[in-house]
Amino acid sequence: MMEHYPILLIIALPFLAGLAAVLLPTDSRTTVTWLAGATTLACLALTLSLYPSVSSGDSVIHRIQWVPALGLDFTLRMDGFAWIFALLVCGIGFLVVVYARYYMSAEDPIRRFYLFFLAFTGSMLGVVLSGNLILLVIFWELTSIFSFLLIGYWHHNQAARDGARMTFTITAIGGLALLAGVLIVGHIVGSYDLDVVLASGDAIRSHDLYVPALLLILLGTLTKSAQFPFHFWLPNAMAAPTPVSAFLHSATMVKAGVFLMARLWPVLSGTPEWFTILGLAGMASLVLGAYLAMFQQDLKGLLAYSTISHLGLITLLLSLGSPLAAVAAIFHMLNHATFKASLFMAAGIVDHEAGTRDLRRLSGLFRYMPITGTLVMVASAAMAGVPLLNGFLSKEMFFAEAVETHADSWVDTIAPYAAVLGSALAVTYSIRLIHSIFLGAPPESFPREPHEPPFWMRFPVTFLVVACLIVGIIPGMTIGPFLHVAVSSVLGDATPEYSLAVWHGFTLPLAMSAVALAGGALLYLAAGDYLERSESAPLLGRIQGYRIFEQVTVAVSWRWARLVEDIFGTRRLQPQMRLLAGAAIAAAAIPLFASGVGFEAYGNGTTDLAFAGLWGIGMICALAAAHQAKFHRLAALVLLGATGLVTCMTFVWLSAPDLAATQLVVEIVTTVLILLGLRWLPKRTSALVEPGGWMARLRRIRDLTIAVAAGAGMTAISYAVMTRTPPESIAGFFMEKAYSEGGGRNVVNVILVDFRGFDTLGEITVLGIVALTVFALLRRFRPAPDSIERPEQQQVQRSYDEAEPDREAGATAAEYLFVPSVIMQWMFPVVIVLAAYLLLRGHDAPGGGFVAGVAMAAGFILQYMAAGTVWVEDRLRILPVVWIGVGLLLAALTGTASLLLGDSFLTSYFRYADLPLVGKVPLASATVFDLGVFSLVVGATVLMLIAIAHQSIRRLRAARLEEERQ
Repeated sequence: MMEHYPILLIIALPFLAGLAAVLLPTDSRTTVTWLAGATTLACLALTLSLYPSVSSGDSVIHRIQWVPALGLDFTLRMDGFAWIFALLVCGIGFLVVVYARYYMSAEDPIRRFYLFFLAFTGSMLGVVLSGNLILLVIFWELTSIFSFLLIGYWHHNQAARDGARMTFTITAIGGLALLAGVLIVGHIVGSYDLDVVLASGDAIRSHDLYVPALLLILLGTLTKSAQFPFHFWLPNAMAAPTPVSAFLHSATMVKAGVFLMARLWPVLSGTPEWFTILGLAGMASLVLGAYLAMFQQDLKGLLAYSTISHLGLITLLLSLGSPLAAVAAIFHMLNHATFKASLFMAAGIVDHEAGTRDLRRLSGLFRYMPITGTLVMVASAAMAGVPLLNGFLSKEMFFAEAVETHADSWVDTIAPYAAVLGSALAVTYSIRLIHSIFLGAPPESFPREPHEPPFWMRFPVTFLVVACLIVGIIPGMTIGPFLHVAVSSVLGDATPEYSLAVWHGFTLPLAMSAVALAGGALLYLAAGDYLERSESAPLLGRIQGYRIFEQVTVAVSWRWARLVEDIFGTRRLQPQMRLLAGAAIAAAAIPLFASGVGFEAYGNGTTDLAFAGLWGIGMICALAAAHQAKFHRLAALVLLGATGLVTCMTFVWLSAPDLAATQLVVEIVTTVLILLGLRWLPKRTSALVEPGGWMARLRRIRDLTIAVAAGAGMTAISYAVMTRTPPESIAGFFMEKAYSEGGGRNVVNVILVDFRGFDTLGEITVLGIVALTVFALLRRFRPAPDSIERPEQQQVQRSYDEAEPDREAGATAAEYLFVPSVIMQWMFPVVIVLAAYLLLRGHDAPGGGFVAGVAMAAGFILQYMAAGTVWVEDRLRILPVVWIGVGLLLAALTGTASLLLGDSFLTSYFRYADLPLVGKVPLASATVFDLGVFSLVVGATVLMLIAIAHQSIRRLRAARLEEERQ
């Protein structure tokens, strides 16, 4: 095994190029195409450069430790099997980019297409090259996400949206099952490292948890490869652009399932459960897919069902448990990718140049498109298994294995008959594809005047068809060495002797091929006219898998969800909070009652009267806020702020200055946020203010009981923690290592940006997503004037009414908050200096990026309150989304820099710089990470507050206009 950095670049380049594509100008169609082509070509070159390493039998390894104690490492592993699949992904990916340059319309958002395309390419390469099973599952789910985006690329098309939703639902559920199966395998083996797992086949198969693990893993692989009974999503994904279909549904996404089956073949195969489950699924997919393909009137629909059939052939081969069958399966994976990708791209050419892909409207195209017609004929012949083409070789190996005895089972008995039947049907739909499109008399008119496509649009099809010919004629000299490298990396010492010779004499497999070819041709001669007229397949065509899916979806997401909503759901906030608080109390009370809570005498047992008085003030403010909430909401908010201030002072009292500073700025921003949202509350009515009857009293008693239980429980836990003898903890470790390894004296900050930096990166990512979500929701929300809360004080309303009538978005909060706007504007430079001070001192003294970011956001919102939205947005140009993006980029690049230097992700580096006149100044890379935290917090907080402020101003103006109408 050898360490290689190129394997890391193979995965990283597509993701980086996708991000770069987004940053290009909107009119850079040619540039972004060149970027995508250069990226896939570079990945292809890097993959080819690693062939000498894998051809010798070694595995190329690149390992980045993450959580070694749990076996969670970012491990990339390339052996011969992964190499040939990476070559397939990068090679066909490059050809698809060339093809898409001419296929995609000028009106299509091409940057978005290549962003999704490149991200999917990187995710698929991640699946292929993962050396850790957990990492493989992560990339597996990424392929589901980006395939969803690619299939739904034309989101204005209802069929595209439905197909994307169905694909994602099925494959994502399968991905969750795969994760559960991988966790079981890791539990059995004691490691998630792929090399360790592949060496533990006997331990896995003999374990009691083998069957659950097998079922879960096969659920993931069968859903991904569209195998029966999960096959129906693939035809419905054909609403995607044809370059997507050529890439995802021939060479990459649908191959992920059979790839993982082959990868884990040495570990999971050879048992009756493996043979029966995969055998039935593969056989059903082989025959059913071929049968339904014959009756399709949509060209891409025919190719989709044929893909299901050929993947069923591969699955059936893998189920047999024979090394020779595994060789045939791997060989057919490669062959199928070449002829099916070429056929999908040819289908796009026909649709692009003739204006339709409906087989009933296409005929006689050969006289208009002779070159394309010839290419399609050769590729279809390879799909049918005609001699001297690559599909014939792997299909003959399939027949040879089908007639062998592998198990005493009826599945093994009928396997040869199913193989011949499926192959004969494949011949039928292949002949139909050729005859319906290119032969016969042309119709009176086409939607477009057909003609040959540009050379470079046809070039990918030509290249792949030539590959089908060359491999079919001289397989030993072309694909032979590469196939041997791939097979030997999967089978190891069990690699059998096999021959890729075109002629093996008159054998039973050759006779089966002849029967399939003749039977398929005769079937088309007998039933060709019926196939052209049919709307659906007899019998089985009426069983629509997508309808079953829709019914199940409706039952789960509508009926069952509505039942749960009727029981637990409500549109009011109070019942939701009541459920959350009750669940939290129960979750905390159960283990406490089970283990008990002990109180120990600790310290001198004295009570500080000043501290008790401070808490007494806080409790009085909290009770008063609850009481005033029904009568005077603004007063309740002030009292609530006083309670928060007492909490802040408590942190200071208990020597937690970082928490105190954070609590203070969060309290300020939260108060402003609630203040802006007061006008969103419903009108106050007598029912809200008056005490009500005995039911109202019971509700208040119930709420008081929940509040007392929650407060008393937290008090008991806190007291128990503070009064017992301190146990041995990790505090000493952090105190000792904070400066020596993190370069900071503020232990809290060092923990956040260094020891737990990965957690902080995840938390700020979530914060950014939440901010964007809030902004998107509020942009769509338009409040009704009759639901607006009127200010309690008439003076506030008069001050607003006296404002200029046409200031719409420029109305200031200062006009109805009684705060002089000039004071707010003067405070802005002070707040900037304070935020910078908190940020720069955070690594060695109380402060940090989070508290500095919230303080800076408070400064921005003060300007909105003082000068109005128009002035601020015209003069300051805050651009909170840019702040969010820059913050995430800085935080991520800080971690990436440590990787490039050979350390773990987000490893901190610090030193002292000797500056002239200043002297020694401590510098730490964690400060850059903290700057990213600062930037993102500023952007996220300001984005949410701006969205709420805009809506509040709209509501004020709507209320004013409504009153003028009345």
